[in-house]
Amino acid sequence: METQSKNNDNPELPILKKGIFYAILDDPVYFIMEDKTKRGLTSQERSVDEKYGVSSDRGMIYDMDGIGHKVGIRWYFPKDTYGFDKVLEHATEMEQRYRKIREETCPDY
Repeated sequence: METQSKNNDNPELPILKKGIFYAILDDPVYFIMEDKTKRGLTSQERSVDEKYGVSSDRGMIYDMDGIGHKVGIRWYFPKDTYGFDKVLEHATEMEQRYRKIREETCPDY
């Protein structure tokens, strides 16, 4: 799969929309949705994401027991299949999920 956006956090790509927890980047071929809570996490693989059905960069995080969990860092939505509105819908859902977690774990935020 060829794309100009294989580099993590490609600063040359314009940001179409960003929230507290996400950014949507404009690649020539893809709308790229980035999870900003995972910034700095190294991409270890690219595979098809089960939830969205598109290619995604995945990294590894470890829990308190040292068990590794693969997590999505960014998702590549092909422009010929997905409109910006659909990607924004997914990003908004991510934003709401993280806001809820923040409210439950940091009520004074």
